[in-house]
Amino acid sequence: MTDTTAGDQNVSASTDAPHVQVHAQYVKDLSFENPEAPHSLSNQSTPPKIEVSVDVGARGLSASQFEVELRITAHAEQDDKKAFVVEVQYAGVFTLHNVDESNLKQVCLIECPRLLFPFARRIVADATRDGGFPPLLLEPIDFATLYVQSADRVQEGPTNGSNGAGEA
Repeated sequence: MTDTTAGDQNVSASTDAPHVQVHAQYVKDLSFENPEAPHSLSNQSTPPKIEVSVDVGARGLSASQFEVELRITAHAEQDDKKAFVVEVQYAGVFTLHNVDESNLKQVCLIECPRLLFPFARRIVADATRDGGFPPLLLEPIDFATLYVQSADRVQEGPTNGSNGAGEA
């Protein structure tokens, strides 16, 4: 093992340590609906009621490479009318190095979306701002908790037809 210096940090060149390599990040789908405009934009004295759902999916591209997709949907209502709907599917291609097969699912559904989330959050904020509303700033998401909740639902059996990672 050799150590190299990158800036002020020591970087280990060990090839045995598990790590995630990001090859690409991209918007797969983006939608913003503002069905009541311009009326919805003139009545912003009361904050809208906003519901946000989050889902994570992963598919294998090769033995160690995966596409992970983070899907975020936000529905806003104001005065019992739809103010806006924003949907983003943000994905990345990751190679998992030296990750034990028993941990692949957890890394794909916890660590990879954790890397994607700040970028998807910015897209949601920009879309709502560009749609004439204050930017929707999503709270950080605990993907480990969503993973556990999803695993619990799978063990209990399907109840609502959803196979997603959860809602925030």
